[in-house]
Amino acid sequence: MTAGAVGGGGLVGGRSFDPESAAWVRDLSPGSPKFQDACRRLYGLLVKIARREARRRSSILGLAGPEFDDVAHQAAADALVRITRKIGEFRGDAQFKTWAYKFVMREVAVKVGRHAWRDPRVSLGGDGTRLAPASVCDEPLDQVQASELRAALVHAIENALTERQRNIFVGVAIDHIPPDTLAVELETNRNAIYKSVFDARRKIRAYLVANELIW
Repeated sequence: MTAGAVGGGGLVGGRSFDPESAAWVRDLSPGSPKFQDACRRLYGLLVKIARREARRRSSILGLAGPEFDDVAHQAAADALVRITRKIGEFRGDAQFKTWAYKFVMREVAVKVGRHAWRDPRVSLGGDGTRLAPASVCDEPLDQVQASELRAALVHAIENALTERQRNIFVGVAIDHIPPDTLAVELETNRNAIYKSVFDARRKIRAYLVANELIW
């Protein structure tokens, strides 16, 4: 989409949107003279949403200080890139801000999920499976066992799953991407996402059982 494809008022490429959404799309379209200014304004809004979402999750993961700010700003920046790349795909099913905010919430989920994945504690979750050991203690032996377990878990994810199962499992269980968001990206539905996660956990559990790493 080019700037010339966007008309005045609420028309965008021949489609009718609410005036505010049409203005955002017009200003964020390639070639728009207001592109840079629109990006700055949108970035400010995305940072606010990223902070709110990160704060909602911070009580669980202990995000605070510079790390909290870094997650919020990185999520906003990455969301802005994705939004500007996909601006031509905006269909107006919702207001532009609602559509845009989904991108930043996804990025926060991804970054917070990766933060959790770097945490020494490992859990498949959701099905009562317990990993041995369940956490890293101060004893060197526990640290070695946890390290070996994490390596086995990564190996199982990389080798026991199909590519699609791996993408879905990592997205939901590790990056904490909302199933509905992942379903839209993969052009499927929530039930299919849940089934893929269930099947992936079953395969991972079988691998860990075979290697005597869970009980």
